Amino acid sequence: MFPLNLPNVLTVARILLIPVLVVALLGETENGDVIAAIVFAAASATDFVDGWLARRREDVTNFGKLLDPIADKLLVIAALVSLVSLERLAAWVAMVIIAREVAVTVARAQAPEVIAAATWGKAKTVLQVAAIFFLILIDPSPVWVDALVYVAVAVTILSGLDFFFGLRRRAASEPA
Repeated sequence: MFPLNLPNVLTVARILLIPVLVVALLGETENGDVIAAIVFAAASATDFVDGWLARRREDVTNFGKLLDPIADKLLVIAALVSLVSLERLAAWVAMVIIAREVAVTVARAQAPEVIAAATWGKAKTVLQVAAIFFLILIDPSPVWVDALVYVAVAVTILSGLDFFFGLRRRAASEPA
């Protein structure tokens, strides 16, 4: 059982919303895109709220530190893969984003201390969430949504480079 506090409940809820998102997107149900967009927005909102609540209430747990980023990645990856299967998103775009997420997550897991999200990482998250939300909601996507997707990809790459160069700087500054 996980430590029962509101931030952890929100994190688990985000994971439980993933199948709802996928079924709404892929199930060809009436208003499925609107339902999927609402579910994605709600799940994404829990990502912002759970961390804020945990810090504000001084209710940070190891469970939350571990599961929160995993829940975030699962939500984004499920949405991206669904959008690729619906041919609303180019597979290469999804692969660039997924590869960055996996690489950074593996590197964070191996780091001796918790590495806080940097400004580029936060911008990446906001842009990815916005791009995915509009790709779910608007089909076919207008030019401005396609532009948002490319900006999200560019910032995803920049945030990955920033993260790994930051790791390199940390390693170089550590005493031998």
